[in-house]
Amino acid sequence: MASKVRLYVEHPLGEGQSVPLTREQAHYLFGVMRLGAGDVVSLINGRDGEWDASVEQAGKKGGILLCQVQTAALQPPPDLWFLFAPIRKERTAFIVEKAVEMGAARVLPVQTDYTQAANRVRQDKLQAHAVEAAEQCGGTFVPPVDELAKLGAILKTWPADRQLMFCDEVLIGDPVALPDLRGPWAILIGPEGGFSPAERDLLRGLPFAHPVSLGPRILRADTAAVAALTVWQQALGDWA
Repeated sequence: MASKVRLYVEHPLGEGQSVPLTREQAHYLFGVMRLGAGDVVSLINGRDGEWDASVEQAGKKGGILLCQVQTAALQPPPDLWFLFAPIRKERTAFIVEKAVEMGAARVLPVQTDYTQAANRVRQDKLQAHAVEAAEQCGGTFVPPVDELAKLGAILKTWPADRQLMFCDEVLIGDPVALPDLRGPWAILIGPEGGFSPAERDLLRGLPFAHPVSLGPRILRADTAAVAALTVWQQALGDWA
């Protein structure tokens, strides 16, 4: 029987492996999706690829799934970090979801001088959005979502070998171009209102930071996130 749903679990996956369900997972599978004994679920855990598992026990407060066959190997994303300044709640969730769908390996919310929504950021909620995005888009890897941190603190401990694509709104109208430097990268998107002059000066003074235009129009922060990921993936990522 073909799988109806995909589910992220923390448990190891492998042939013949039984997977216990939490109360919330059991409610989703058996209460919401109306699955029962013998039905098949696609499982991912971010480490072992995707597995088809059959429902062995179904209850209101729990259940057991049994792994049968691997349907996809783990497909790690490119070595790309995605840094962004949180905005309104629903738009921040959108940014995290799109970063997962488009192949970010790590998601880092950052507090900039003009960030307005920093006090409303919950790491656990954003991680849950990352899990849901991987479940829905067919991914087998779930990137970690970091706790909110100040941009300056992150840059002070930045790995010397990781390049940074700094999306600078003052470059509007300039050609969209990236240096062809292979290896670890990161993308930085600013908040609504952009970066402060001090932040821009700091970034432009860093040897690993590369200011990049995102085209001829002013983009909302959430639109800029998708545009920047597209530019990087097309030039240097696993789309290239």
